[in-house]
Amino acid sequence: MLYSCKLKSVCNLPVIYNKKINTAGTSNTDVPLAVPGMYQLDITLRRGQSLAARDRGGTSDPYVKFKIGGKEVFRSKIIHKSLNPVWEEKACLLVEHLKEPLYIKVFDYDFGLQDDFMGSAFLDLTQLELNRPTDVTVTLKDPRYPDHDLGIILLSVVLTPKEGEHRDVELSENEVVGSYFSVKSFFWRFQTQSLRLSDVHRKPHLWRGIVSITLIEGRDLKAMDSNGLSDPYVKFRLGHQKYKSKIMPKTLNPQWREQFDFHLYEERGGIIDITAWDRDAGKRDDFIGRCQIDLSALSREQTHKLVLQLEEGEGHLVLLVTLTASATVSISDLSINSLEDPKEREEILKRYSPLRIFHNLKDVGFLQVKVIRAEGLMAADVTGKSDPFCVVELNNDRLLTHTVYKNLNPEWNKVFTFNIKDIHSVLEVTVYDEDRDRSADFLGKVAIPLLSIQNGEQKAYVLKNKQLTGPTKGVIYLEIDVIFNAVKASLRTLIPKEQKYIEEENRLSKQLLLRNFIRMKRCVMVLVNAAYYINSCFDWDSPARSLAAFVVVEDMLEDEEEEDDKDDKDSEKKGFINKIYAIQEVCISVQNILDEVASFGERIKNTFNWTIPFLSWLAIVALCAFTVILYFIPLRYIVLVWGINKFTKKLRSPYAIDNNELLDFLSRVPSDVQVVQYQELKPDPSHSPCKRKKNNLG
Repeated sequence: MLYSCKLKSVCNLPVIYNKKINTAGTSNTDVPLAVPGMYQLDITLRRGQSLAARDRGGTSDPYVKFKIGGKEVFRSKIIHKSLNPVWEEKACLLVEHLKEPLYIKVFDYDFGLQDDFMGSAFLDLTQLELNRPTDVTVTLKDPRYPDHDLGIILLSVVLTPKEGEHRDVELSENEVVGSYFSVKSFFWRFQTQSLRLSDVHRKPHLWRGIVSITLIEGRDLKAMDSNGLSDPYVKFRLGHQKYKSKIMPKTLNPQWREQFDFHLYEERGGIIDITAWDRDAGKRDDFIGRCQIDLSALSREQTHKLVLQLEEGEGHLVLLVTLTASATVSISDLSINSLEDPKEREEILKRYSPLRIFHNLKDVGFLQVKVIRAEGLMAADVTGKSDPFCVVELNNDRLLTHTVYKNLNPEWNKVFTFNIKDIHSVLEVTVYDEDRDRSADFLGKVAIPLLSIQNGEQKAYVLKNKQLTGPTKGVIYLEIDVIFNAVKASLRTLIPKEQKYIEEENRLSKQLLLRNFIRMKRCVMVLVNAAYYINSCFDWDSPARSLAAFVVVEDMLEDEEEEDDKDDKDSEKKGFINKIYAIQEVCISVQNILDEVASFGERIKNTFNWTIPFLSWLAIVALCAFTVILYFIPLRYIVLVWGINKFTKKLRSPYAIDNNELLDFLSRVPSDVQVVQYQELKPDPSHSPCKRKKNNLG
């Protein structure tokens, strides 16, 4: 009697052939048995020869990166000033699929600048013999210049199977039959081992978190030039990672407003070295001072504002630093939800109850954001996939999710919480594609005003372009909850808005200039029509209206003065437009002035047309309260108290910010452009993956 066992190759596992067993105990034809496709790749990075020179001195500072499947799995040390470096470094890698080649890239290290590319090569793992040390010489090439000779890298590699070997095994009848029925347990073991494999990869090589840094400003830096000023810039370094800020000319109090990210590879954190320099053209830059940030002393998932004193120099640097954990160190997944815990929810509701109006006026509310998943994202890589991650921002607070590799429908399932300082803030969620060799690629963005959020509702938001003016590819699913104290929020409306440190610089745009001009024209036409309407009262076209005009003659005169001012501004505006073709700075100034004036008029309009009901109700309540106060208190006393407060404000609080309550209120009302940016787009049902799948089945 003949028993045979035929197991198909599953999940691209290598196939090991074993023997058929007959009742006589002799072997027949081979039968494939699948075994786990896990291999240990031991690499010794020995040396490089005749590498490319990338520095001015005719040398380089080379180091090597190994990548498998688009992920960095090893990075060598830096050998300074050598074109024939000797590393003699060993790396032990676990490989799941031999079809993925080993990608070798060589870079020249430049402190404070972007590292120079020195060449790359591929090593085909399928060509290696198992269990046999092999010396490999790879020739470095630049895909852009394939004819250039960039030198060679010498390696020693050994590929060893981790589960099973290529050997003949004689099985008994019971073993053959048993192997068929143990397939389920076998694949369970394989999945468990695969999980352990990914953990092994993460521990020594992959990053464990993200350090988000915002360089805000410098204060009272040391003067290094003969004119008593400096041209300062700042260098940051965390391990192999580095960042150089832009140069701010002729100042001791530079305003950088730059944001960048570092990857955190160590479990405990790390030390960020910071040095400030003065740029000197034609000679060596002058050293201004240094300082450090100990990341292990900072709490995670929180934005810290740091004022660091420069050692070996003078002055301070002001930074915002946020530590966000990656997938290997759980941030807050959906199982850890503050608002779903009854006790925590009750505490939060109590903290922002109407009875606690005067307790910490700056603490207005609580925001919880669940970043669940995205669907149908744009493909940013040549493979037709992306490596998406999310950035969640509320004013200057900035948190990030982990990266989901090679996926257009990622699931993050992360929860972020923020303290609300201004209920009129806008939550921004941006999706990027991670690229380890250059800055992340933009995939889409949504902007959600806190007052428009419906608590506890999972919604699909269509991703928009960078300007938030139109849709881009993809949908992101969010669930947001907002709890706030309405009285604190109302009082906060009359205080200046929090300054956002990182904002996109204004650039000259013909389209934007035309749009702002049209917006300005609409505001002017409203004033012109109002003037015509008032003039008609004097013509007695409508006797009832003219009679009413006598009652409000003072208001009429004020409106007439506004009309005269409007004519003057309109003529000045035309004068600016005639100059915009001469100097670019004037063009940008005109563009911004038009935007500010048009936005001011649109905000007044949107206050009265109930675009933001909270603000419209607040205006009504304030007018009613002011009317009641005027009824009981003479106007001269109110003006006297207001004047004394304004004149003594700087004496009572020297560092207080001057403000105008009415302008602060209007700054919270969105302009027409912002209304369009914050407007939700309806998702297209045909773009849903589930819908497409049904259509394909149909």
